Amino acid sequence: MNSHAEHILALDQGTTSSRALVFDRHGAMVAQAQQEFAQHFPQAGWVEHDATEIWRTQLAVAREALARAGLQASQLRALAITNQRETTVLWDRTTGKPVAPAIVWQDRRTAAVCDALRPRWAARIQRKTGLVLDAYFSATKLQWLLDHVPGVRARAEAGELAFGTVDAWLLWNLTGGRAHATDASNAARTLLFNIHTLQWDEELLRLFNIPAAVLPHVHPSSGVFGESDPALLGAAVPIAGVAGDQQAATFGQACFAPGMAKNTYGTGCFMLMNTGTAAVTSRHKLLATVAWLGPHTPACYALEGSVFMAGATIQWLRDGLQIIRSAVEVESLAASVPDTQDVYLVPAFAGLGAPDWDGHARGTLVGMTRGTTRAHIARAALEAVALQTADVFHAMGQDAGVPLSELRVDGGASRNDLLMQLQADYLGVPVLRPALTETTAFGAAGLAGLASGLWSGADELSALWQLQRRFEPRLPEASRRAKLARWREAVERARGWVR
Repeated sequence: MNSHAEHILALDQGTTSSRALVFDRHGAMVAQAQQEFAQHFPQAGWVEHDATEIWRTQLAVAREALARAGLQASQLRALAITNQRETTVLWDRTTGKPVAPAIVWQDRRTAAVCDALRPRWAARIQRKTGLVLDAYFSATKLQWLLDHVPGVRARAEAGELAFGTVDAWLLWNLTGGRAHATDASNAARTLLFNIHTLQWDEELLRLFNIPAAVLPHVHPSSGVFGESDPALLGAAVPIAGVAGDQQAATFGQACFAPGMAKNTYGTGCFMLMNTGTAAVTSRHKLLATVAWLGPHTPACYALEGSVFMAGATIQWLRDGLQIIRSAVEVESLAASVPDTQDVYLVPAFAGLGAPDWDGHARGTLVGMTRGTTRAHIARAALEAVALQTADVFHAMGQDAGVPLSELRVDGGASRNDLLMQLQADYLGVPVLRPALTETTAFGAAGLAGLASGLWSGADELSALWQLQRRFEPRLPEASRRAKLARWREAVERARGWVR
């Protein structure tokens, strides 16, 4: 480790693109690079990635970001990884090649398996893992690979194969196969990890018929996982911070005190509230999850609500309906009309997440008349993002026992001023957008920076957080309540569609 270096390279591996960002000790982003990669939809409800393409694009952008920063790998303090969660990769330990396409978190192929297990097992699984029993998580995806790819189960039981979420896949490749590991925040998203004991759970492994031989070792989120192969970047660099993207964003937003909450607007929307050292059992179908784990501190937990379709809804306007040419057009198009004329889009393209958790819901567009235009649909799409978030926000306040007083926001769509104003209006509380919206990558960098001594502690990281704009609610309370009630009517029409 170069103890004089003041830069950290954060790898931000997302659902639709691989990104790399370089941060300095002041929390400033000095360079970034990004590459999109292919999305595969082989059947209705199936979503797959080529894990080899994920690694190839991630390595390419890491090299590109270093070059743009004018740095050599030897000048880095540490590497950090943050990643799309739940996406499931299974690979050969000898060749390092995946045995099948990665099954993405959005994939619904195992919904029926979850339905069959739910009556007997849902409550017990929630007590152990903090999660609802849903196809969103990794366990049934891994089970499907073991049961449907010829010869794979026997090879897994013989110890020839390795399973991991995307962080573990990147770690394996970065270290030349020397590290098969994950962190507690990613392990907590598999349905196989007991968030109270912080261990893989033997009962759940038996339930899903998963051989323990495929599992990665679980490490603290902040700590050294290994060193990168010097052939990849030009020097060996310690990999010192790993966290799932939403936990990393919570860390990057400096939500270090219980009761602080953030929402990330990416492919989906993910709201997390710090609950301190207590894993709060939700009464409103939210998730309890490990936020992060330090090397010498108790686990920090969070409540989480997941909205599956946020930025992906805008992508659908662009690629599916083709009513916009680029995602940035949606704000001006939506702003060209004062309201949606009572049109509602429920973007349940991959089912509904929190607080509904309906894997059989499907996308619905209701309330259209001959006067409905693409502008009304665009505005309805933006409203859907804000309204889904409002559902999660209010459920979270009820679970916490206190109403949340503000919401910190980040992610690509948080730069959309209209969306942020709609969000403040539908929440009824201020929305705070930081100067640095790349909080996911910075959160991973923060974990690596603490482990490598670049920063001394949470107080130093908190001081780096700066407000860029505060959005105050403008909608009268009666209008807000009416809007939320009408939205729930629309959601009910989307539920249970594919039964």
